[in-house]
Amino acid sequence: MTGLKLIEEFLNTVDERTFRRHGEPHVAGERLTSPQELADWLTAHDLAAAGARLRPADLAATVDLRTALRQALTGDTTATAALAGYPLRLTPDPADGLRIAATSGLPWLNAIVETVAESTARGDWHRIKLCAAPDCRWAFHDTSRSGRGRWCSMETCGNRHKTRAYRERRHRAG
Repeated sequence: MTGLKLIEEFLNTVDERTFRRHGEPHVAGERLTSPQELADWLTAHDLAAAGARLRPADLAATVDLRTALRQALTGDTTATAALAGYPLRLTPDPADGLRIAATSGLPWLNAIVETVAESTARGDWHRIKLCAAPDCRWAFHDTSRSGRGRWCSMETCGNRHKTRAYRERRHRAG
């Protein structure tokens, strides 16, 4: 799994979507509802060993990081303060170079923070976005050539937006 894919999936452990599709409401939800749910997610993403025993404080720290990253994507200035609690440093790596290392005290948070920092340094972070649809806000990796994608899915959110705009123009004209 690539770093940005991991970040996308991490950000989408909370589902804020509230739209209707084919007349059926989408049910929003939280995937990280307990330390065990967090352990299962971390294990599935190779960030923790199977059977890891986590505490409620571990869950709270993980949700806090996810919230701060989602706020950073929306341009919320409180994200700066929230992310300040995740210090980084340069450390030697086995290939006689340097690497960015996080020091949160929780290995999975370190991996996520390091991935974000590395993607920022490479200039890739701007391609992680939240869907522009206010009733969606699903995180996605914008792979468009121009890097100006707005929708998590053109077939769903983009189409709904364009259809709504078309109907509004027709209503105003007629």
